[in-house]
Amino acid sequence: MKLDGCNALITGASAGIGRELARQLAGRTRLLILVARREQQLSELRDELRQQYPNLTVRIRKTDLADLAQLKELMAWLDHEKIDVDLLINNAGLGDLGPFATSDPILNQQIMLVNMVALTSLTRHLLPQMIASKRGAILNVSSSAGFLPIPNFAVYAATKAYVTSFSEALRAELRGTGVSVCALCPGPVHTEFQEVANRPDAQREDGPEFVHVSVEQVVRDALTALEADRPLVIPGLPMKIGMFLVRITPMPILRLASRFGSKRA
Repeated sequence: MKLDGCNALITGASAGIGRELARQLAGRTRLLILVARREQQLSELRDELRQQYPNLTVRIRKTDLADLAQLKELMAWLDHEKIDVDLLINNAGLGDLGPFATSDPILNQQIMLVNMVALTSLTRHLLPQMIASKRGAILNVSSSAGFLPIPNFAVYAATKAYVTSFSEALRAELRGTGVSVCALCPGPVHTEFQEVANRPDAQREDGPEFVHVSVEQVVRDALTALEADRPLVIPGLPMKIGMFLVRITPMPILRLASRFGSKRA
């Protein structure tokens, strides 16, 4: 899908990948709807984009996607404003790094609500209009963590496996409708996500620096993949190679490798 002149909605737009998506789309879209919990950051981003692109319309909506009532209010607001979104970017995400047995049950629920329920609900709400107009694109920000179970990141990795699988299935359903779906599966990226996901007493696990990709490159690769109608994108050559090997490796071997890694740790 050509992104020029579209109406885009971005969740988790106040920081990280979401903020960079807004910046790179601002010169191309007609309307940007920025959704996040932190209204001040959204306001600052709106002012920045309006200053750079005076003809761009930017709407912000403070919404906690872990709150089902606020999610419903967001969808009702879109209907009331009669906004036809033809580019949906489900970027908002939460994580928690540490043993599942000591995890916060409320946080686990919030991770599932944001990473899966909100993403699915927004997609279901906006998709019929895209199909009716025979134009639209959905970018679901998943993660390379979704390609395999990750100890100490169990809930997050499982939710991202859902996002990738859901994206692939939806893409197959929508073949021939004019609506495309792409899953973005980055590896480590220097954003505040890792800081938020790390527990106060947890050891940082950012991975080696050579596998990190800049947030600017992640977004460039994602938008290129969207316009090329690709089903999935993994930014960065090291992560592409690594995830290819992971995806062709039988699970019993991955289990052995995981056990060996745990013993060494």
